[in-house]
Amino acid sequence: MRQILLRTRLLGAAAARMPLAPARPAAARRFAAAPLAIRPYTTADAPPAGEKPPAGEKPKEPTVGPAETHDFKAETKKLLHIVAHSLYSQREVFVRELISNASDALEKLRQLQTTSSDVASGGPLEISISVDAAKKTIEFRDSGIGMTADELKENLGTIARSGSKAFIEKVQATSEAKDKTSEIVGQFGVGFYSAFMVGDRIAVYTRSAQPGSEGYCWQSDGLGSYTLAKADGVPVGTRIVISVKDDAAAFLDKAKLSEVIKKYSNFVGFPIAVDGERVNTIEALWTKDKGAISDEDHKGFYRFISHAWDDPMYHLVYKADGPLSIRSILYVPSTSPEVQGFERTKPGVNLYSRKVLIMPNAESLLPEWLRFVRGVVDSEDLPLNLSRELLQNGPLIQRLKSIITTRVIRWLQDEARADPEKYSKFFKAFGVFLKEGVCQDMGNQAEIAKLLRFESSAQDAGKLVSLDEYVERMPADQEHIYYLCTPSRALGTDSPYYEPFKKHGAEVLFLHHPLDEFVMGRLGSYGGKKLLSIDSAEAGEAIRAWNKADQGDAAAEGAGAGALTAEQAGELTAWMQQSMGASVKEVRVSERYMTHPAIVVDFESPAVRRMMLMMAPEGSDALPPSPCTVEINVRDPVITGLFALKGTDEALARKVAQQLLDNARIAAGILDDPRTMLKRLNEILAATVAR
Repeated sequence: MRQILLRTRLLGAAAARMPLAPARPAAARRFAAAPLAIRPYTTADAPPAGEKPPAGEKPKEPTVGPAETHDFKAETKKLLHIVAHSLYSQREVFVRELISNASDALEKLRQLQTTSSDVASGGPLEISISVDAAKKTIEFRDSGIGMTADELKENLGTIARSGSKAFIEKVQATSEAKDKTSEIVGQFGVGFYSAFMVGDRIAVYTRSAQPGSEGYCWQSDGLGSYTLAKADGVPVGTRIVISVKDDAAAFLDKAKLSEVIKKYSNFVGFPIAVDGERVNTIEALWTKDKGAISDEDHKGFYRFISHAWDDPMYHLVYKADGPLSIRSILYVPSTSPEVQGFERTKPGVNLYSRKVLIMPNAESLLPEWLRFVRGVVDSEDLPLNLSRELLQNGPLIQRLKSIITTRVIRWLQDEARADPEKYSKFFKAFGVFLKEGVCQDMGNQAEIAKLLRFESSAQDAGKLVSLDEYVERMPADQEHIYYLCTPSRALGTDSPYYEPFKKHGAEVLFLHHPLDEFVMGRLGSYGGKKLLSIDSAEAGEAIRAWNKADQGDAAAEGAGAGALTAEQAGELTAWMQQSMGASVKEVRVSERYMTHPAIVVDFESPAVRRMMLMMAPEGSDALPPSPCTVEINVRDPVITGLFALKGTDEALARKVAQQLLDNARIAAGILDDPRTMLKRLNEILAATVAR
């Protein structure tokens, strides 16, 4: 089916075929922030066709001759109804659409002027908007290319032709009519008609820049017909007069209108003024060369787009022409309010097309874990739907997301190499987001892992190291990357699990964040080396060679110091297992080197258990402790004393054995509430003091 693309951006057919204009000098591209000397237009300048101006006033653009009345096509009426009632989710976008049309008309005139000296000009290339609250009108004027009578009929008299009626009837026959209207994109241009969301009547005064063109007035209430008449005194360009509905009176407020312009059209390449006052005063920095942007420019632009008062920690200007056209500028803030305990950070990258805002805080542009990034991405290749508000979630959008995400990861990797100290500050503020990425973004997991940083037993407290740095320092015979999840470095270095590693001189990463256990579990390995927690049973097997040598030396040294014999140890472990009950799978003699009386191994993940406790119904009984294996140090005085105590005061010995179990659970981080052991601990203290 032949598709007809009808333009409603008020462009001339001849100008549409003109080549692009050469780049203007930098001085010509800069617009002063001072108010423009633009005369506000009013409806008194050009009353509707067939009506007389107010008494005492002369029409500036009077209509001459009879006004021709034309009926809209049936499909046009239906599309107008869709536009006015269901197409756009926010009425304010009519401002964006009309400014975009005006900007296109100005650009086409500028292109035409580079190739023809006969083209008329309506004045400076600018867009002026005026508001008359008393008469309830809003006017949009541009000094662009304008339209002829035929172009008015084509562009404003018909929205769609071949096949459109059947298409719309099919759409409206379904329950998903509103969603299906997005399929009209590229076939029908309806940006101009968004004005009917706020206006009950629209008048368009226009004169083409082509030599010898006459002025015309086009009017319609958007229902069944429009009128077209010649008009005198119409300058080159287009002026749109909207008679505002009562329920849209909020747009008659100059401050409100200026706010909407700054939101959607602040970076349009022509000056925009409201009642003579310049509104768009910020440059679109992402269109400039990286070397032409100063640090002060970055600070000001970052604060403008992010509505923040801090300075950006990092900035990236990224441009690409293939496989997609991309112009972007991205920032990392100095701090993260979310990490500081405030509400969850919302996505902060705005999506533009040709410097016009398409989607603020675009959730589909970057993965959720990169929600801390701020900035702008502009692409001319976006598959916009009819209202420009939603993106078709097709391969092109996914490709754009993939390209930007990959570039952001590489950007952060570059910053980490360039200044490790500065990157450490970044990681302390935003590392939790990267850890989310490792858990969520499997396609980029390996590259995100390069950005992780942890404390290490081989470095001073507070200094962070990467996994790559750890691997580079590994001895040739070391097979695993060792880590320990611990609330603090001090607790990590005092942990009984760390003792054999410290004695052997093996480097251990200390992980302090609650998410770290999930991160290591999701990664599994890095650089061909398995990530292994030193409190796991597998780590015990991996370091068995070290511990056997250390254990033999320690046994020889402590043989005459009251260490339990093998027979005594067997008797004690059997008794302890019977005393501790079903919460213990096994009690055995440890082969590790340690100075603590007992540890637990082969236990449930502390992070998983904490999650289970949070998910448990309110008021439910506490979860029973997961079974674990207890390893005892037969040279420790507490263990040797317990062996003797069980023969003289078995009741007290059972309490001591249970206390040893709870102490070991605390060291492993798997005791839900230490308060449960206070009564027993006090009983042990009382019995000790009474002796």
